[in-house]
Amino acid sequence: MNSTLSPARSPTVRRRPSSSRRNRAGSHLPPSSQEKHDAALHAIRNLLKGHTCYDAFPISFRLITLDTKLNVMKALQCLLFNGVVSAPLWNSDESKFAGMLTVLDIIHLIQYYYHNASYDSAVADVEHFRLESLRDIEKTLGVATPPLLAEHPTSTLYDAAKLLIQTHARRLPLLDHDTATGHEVIVTALTQYRLLKFISINLPEDIQQLHLPLRKLKIGTYVHGPPPSEAPEGCNPYAPIATATLTTRVFDVVQMFSGRSISAVPIIDEEGIVVNLYETVDVITLVRLGAYQSLDLTISEALNQRSPDFPGVIVCSASDSLGQLLHLIKDRRVHRLVVVEGDEEEKKGGKKGRLLGIITLSDVLKYVIGEVGIGEGIEPDEEISPTTPIRPPHTPSPAPSLAPQEEPHDALTPKPAEQSLSTAPAAAESS
Repeated sequence: MNSTLSPARSPTVRRRPSSSRRNRAGSHLPPSSQEKHDAALHAIRNLLKGHTCYDAFPISFRLITLDTKLNVMKALQCLLFNGVVSAPLWNSDESKFAGMLTVLDIIHLIQYYYHNASYDSAVADVEHFRLESLRDIEKTLGVATPPLLAEHPTSTLYDAAKLLIQTHARRLPLLDHDTATGHEVIVTALTQYRLLKFISINLPEDIQQLHLPLRKLKIGTYVHGPPPSEAPEGCNPYAPIATATLTTRVFDVVQMFSGRSISAVPIIDEEGIVVNLYETVDVITLVRLGAYQSLDLTISEALNQRSPDFPGVIVCSASDSLGQLLHLIKDRRVHRLVVVEGDEEEKKGGKKGRLLGIITLSDVLKYVIGEVGIGEGIEPDEEISPTTPIRPPHTPSPAPSLAPQEEPHDALTPKPAEQSLSTAPAAAESS
């Protein structure tokens, strides 16, 4: 038996190829980062293809529906009183779904009155303006009319996610029909946040494998121009991202909200350091207080009227991973992240904290569900850099930046015979 190991029989080198074949099988070799990443994407898509929208429903939830005959101010007060920023609209004359009321609708209304009416006439008129007239405002402004597409609650989460991507919507109404009357029934609205949270709760081990950096995966929008110090005069070094400073007028930011169909604008200083974030909800707070003339205030002045429970700006670096982001969504109510330059960029001559990009939930959903094929997630000529934790900083701003508290209705409750599913009211999602 020992003769087979004897040096005298070493000429039997022709056996080496078989040994090499065993090595190539790789049964004991750890999979690469890309293979783990691709496997996790497969798991996510299979999860969503195997579950319906019903599976993502909370055990209990509230649904706020607004009649299109309701005037705008009462509807706005209803949204703010219930802590939501959108609601389905119902046409009581035809007993059918009539679209969604969102913060962007109110932004369009503000923009219209600012250009076409005096302060006194706007105050008098807006008290009687009905929700059903909002679409006329959109036509006057030349902005896109929101789609009326919806899904049935028994549709797969994968199909619902694809429709969210196609319509660029942040929420998707789920409609059924009353078997007795044949009329439409609004069940709830599925949001991007709810869908991504469903993924992060039900696939905790898989999302840990999504450790490739966000920028390498091309998730989000990043600045295209040269650094501010090298940018030619008159060139916006932060394009294509919309930005503002503390001295920018509120209405100028409102124009950005409406023209670009965005819900937040980073506030930067003269060096491009992110100091705050101004959101559509901040404008709505001014309108609710009747402070229409406040649209001429600077951002700095307007932030002094912001609610003290503002959760602060959540920032990340370009080297943070998709898995870290999804884990953050599981633990906290997140709707966007501002990408800033970190230690790596500073070593290359950058400025720590300077605006680098912005990531929305729409960007994340589009990558996880949409156009990126398995194995195409990363640029092959770029080196993977180590990731660092996503972090919510203490953002310097005129208003206090508090750490967000988990909402009482956002507790996780397991459903029988399934993995933990989220139970936050679907109609109470923020944009």
